[in-house]
Amino acid sequence: ILGEHLRICPQGYTCCTSEMEENFANKSRSEFEAMMKEAGRSVQMTLTAQHRSFDSYFQDLLNKSEKALYDAFPSMYGELYTQNMKVFKDLYSELRRYYRGSNINLEEALNEFWTRLLERLFKLMNPQYHITDEYLDCMVKHAEQHKPFGEVPRDLKVKATRAFIAARSYAQGFLVGSDVVKKVSQVSLSHECTRAIMKLMYCPHCRGMSSVKPCNNYCLNVVKGCLANQADLNTEWKYLMDSLVVVADRIDGPYNVDTVIGTIHMRIAEAISNLQENKDSITAKVFQGCGNPKISTKGSSTEDKKRRGKVALEAKSSAQALEMLVLDAKGNLTALKTYWITLPGSLCSKKVMASSSADDKCWNGMTKGSYLPEVMGDGLANQINNPEVEVDITKPDMTIRQQIMQLKIMTNRLGNANIGNDVDFQDASDDMSGSGSGDSCPDDVCGKRLSKSPSTRQPETHAIPKQSGHGINGASSRSLPSAFLLLLSVAFIATLQLWR
Repeated sequence: ILGEHLRICPQGYTCCTSEMEENFANKSRSEFEAMMKEAGRSVQMTLTAQHRSFDSYFQDLLNKSEKALYDAFPSMYGELYTQNMKVFKDLYSELRRYYRGSNINLEEALNEFWTRLLERLFKLMNPQYHITDEYLDCMVKHAEQHKPFGEVPRDLKVKATRAFIAARSYAQGFLVGSDVVKKVSQVSLSHECTRAIMKLMYCPHCRGMSSVKPCNNYCLNVVKGCLANQADLNTEWKYLMDSLVVVADRIDGPYNVDTVIGTIHMRIAEAISNLQENKDSITAKVFQGCGNPKISTKGSSTEDKKRRGKVALEAKSSAQALEMLVLDAKGNLTALKTYWITLPGSLCSKKVMASSSADDKCWNGMTKGSYLPEVMGDGLANQINNPEVEVDITKPDMTIRQQIMQLKIMTNRLGNANIGNDVDFQDASDDMSGSGSGDSCPDDVCGKRLSKSPSTRQPETHAIPKQSGHGINGASSRSLPSAFLLLLSVAFIATLQLWR
């Protein structure tokens, strides 16, 4: 029949009614959106599988360390352990909460653990005295300068914080990447794109050419026009993949989580041993600084006078498992780097089954023949002259722009984790910029001693964490970057409204 009634396909002789054309349009739209979601699901599955593998490995490290502590400490320390079990349970609980993303200051949590442990052990090692809370406050202040636990608290704080910061950011990076793909894959097609997809996939049917495949370059122009906003994710997506690879090397290198996390129980045992060995000298110095406490009427415990034999503590290394995890992750991350700009070609070659570019017997949008227009570049700005899809380059998709911002934020977090900085708790007094190699530590960080009182700093959560990783020096300077970020966020939102 004559095709004057057709609104999308060429109006020559046709075998399609208006209703058939409309049905084909709806069918092509749903099929193309299904292709997008299927491609996205494949990427999501890869990222979530990597997250699951690392998360399981990391949680297992913590669990084994805690179990080793619970198994060995009762026979090692008797009441020193059994009466203070909650202190150790609370430490591992805080470490898990931090790793899972809770708003916890990890350094303060570790400082608080050593302070509480010192208070409890000092009382247990001096049961003949009545030691009040006020006396304990004084004891902590005087004891911290004598390093009652040796160098363990300082060393563990430096290594554990770096390992946990890297592990947490690494695990979060996979989840953010997967979530971005999920949200972007659900973006609906525009009206212009729906028409172009219909013309590409089903107009040959209306011309009696159902066996003729679309020309490859024709298909690329249609899909690049339809996925122009998605292609704009490419730059930040590549940065995220690269950042995850870099942090993976840190996790299996300078910040080795197998060595650090898997030996926490051993470091605690070492610290307690240091305290026991220096008990008399530390007690004497505390008494000298705080005065002699009153004698207790309860008497001393015979249990605490017993000399406990040392129990051998071991850390079962899983370094080979970590190395395999990292190698597998790096391979997958490298393969995913170009996902957004290779997606049109992938859909055209595998899903639409377009003909080769040299074929002159393919569907070119009008008839069977060659396709002459050049292929457009990637991204929204390159679609201004797209011959197949009318794209308004002044109106970017808001959902996708928001996901680009999420990628930037996550990449900045990973950049900070790479140099040992926790972006959610940027200490005003600490400048970690000199420790980018991961092998050294500034004196003002490593030289901190135990403190009875929690740090006075307040946690800061930045909308866009700094990529440079430099610390913030001085309380007054801290408010300026925050205000600037707030202003930047307002400006960004205003710009998006203008784009609309």
